[in-house]
Amino acid sequence: MMAIETNQIVSLEYEVRDNNTIVDSNVGGAPLVFMFGKGQIIPGLEAGISKMSSGEKGDILVKCADAYGEYNEEAKQEVPKEQFAGIELTEGMTLYGQGEDGGTVQVIVKEIGEESVIIDFNHPLAGKDLMFSVTLNDVRDATAEEAMTGIPAENAQGDDGCCGTGGGSGCGCH
Repeated sequence: MMAIETNQIVSLEYEVRDNNTIVDSNVGGAPLVFMFGKGQIIPGLEAGISKMSSGEKGDILVKCADAYGEYNEEAKQEVPKEQFAGIELTEGMTLYGQGEDGGTVQVIVKEIGEESVIIDFNHPLAGKDLMFSVTLNDVRDATAEEAMTGIPAENAQGDDGCCGTGGGSGCGCH
């Protein structure tokens, strides 16, 4: 059995469960395509599939430290309510804002007070051990251009300025 090598292009189908709840899946949709060994997917999943071969299915348990990290109690912020003018806020809803580095930040509304709102910057799956059911569709060597850019041809930037994968966690544009 061949191990997957760094810089090979991997295509996989996955379903992720937190306990028994499906939290993410691309089954029946576009496969997740990424370059192996480049940190483009969570480390625990990459390590888990490293010994799989094309066409193989498997269940991989990824501990939170190797997924989206431990839950950080400090990663909460109180924000004046007027910053959310025009948004119908509900507790538990997800909002997308701009981070200090210009990237997109996902926050969860934790509490809504009279004057302020407490938002949580933790990834929704932080602190959770995740069970991935994966099917390895394909493993292939990268082309010269892919090896240079680190971007699989399937994910090359389209006109919409983001990857063609629907922008899931495997998308290189987060």
